[in-house]
Amino acid sequence: MNKLYGTGVALITPFGTDGEVDYKGLNNLIDHLIEEGTDYLVSLGTTGETATLTEEEKQSIWKFTADAVSGRVPLVAGIGGNNTREIVNQVKSFNSNGFDAVLSVSPYYNKPTQEGLYQHYTAIAEASSLPVILYNVPGRTGSNLSAETTLRLAHDQDNIIGIKEASGNFEQFNVILRDRPDNFLFISGDDAVTLPLISMGGSGVISVIGNAVPRIFSDMVRLCLEGRFEEARPLHYRLTDFTSLMFAEGNPAGVKSALKHLGICGDTLRLPLVNVSAATSEKIRRELNAILKPQAI
Repeated sequence: MNKLYGTGVALITPFGTDGEVDYKGLNNLIDHLIEEGTDYLVSLGTTGETATLTEEEKQSIWKFTADAVSGRVPLVAGIGGNNTREIVNQVKSFNSNGFDAVLSVSPYYNKPTQEGLYQHYTAIAEASSLPVILYNVPGRTGSNLSAETTLRLAHDQDNIIGIKEASGNFEQFNVILRDRPDNFLFISGDDAVTLPLISMGGSGVISVIGNAVPRIFSDMVRLCLEGRFEEARPLHYRLTDFTSLMFAEGNPAGVKSALKHLGICGDTLRLPLVNVSAATSEKIRRELNAILKPQAI
């Protein structure tokens, strides 16, 4: 799955002021990301506010995204949840035309054991016609997919090709990177630690901030993958404050504010998420100006 090396972006879902999906804004975003060097896209990951979308909206967004991308870059579908039977049915019925893999977030709230997580992902892998990427984000799900379980899945299931890791646990990262099978993708799920993770052997990132600053972030990742860390490091530090602002009042509120300042789409969210404060929005605008000079906004 070399096509999934580099910078993937977890697409936000633009909404109009009426709260409905803004397909024009989504098309603008897709074109923006591809033109600015993003390596692949993730449709309806958790950054896409999938918890607030109906099944009909999800199907519509997936089809629209596949049509809009039109094979220009690889495309991953986010299909995950805490009801294994439902997720298995979704991956079985998923129209995979235009898609290259499935990203499946670890079950949330019900806190399964490691054996439960193993069986959950095994069921998904066996049901999916597409390769599966695990997604570990314990800060949101309430449970950690351990290194041992990740490696067990990686070695036992040929259809599980990688993990998006957002645990923040470098001891866990070390074990997975050391003991993973050849070609098992280790993808950063945290923008801020992408550079060090690639230096350890990671394959790239599935990014949030890449929605807003795809060129700079993709250039940084590309330099890292080429081993050119001295050149990558200034870009990494250039984005430090911006990255913090993107999560200061929750994701994807921060990056939606940035996209509105850039004129790509609006910043409407669906409840229970709300817009960032006016003060944070202004800080985001100023930081974008500093990052994108001479293209001030």
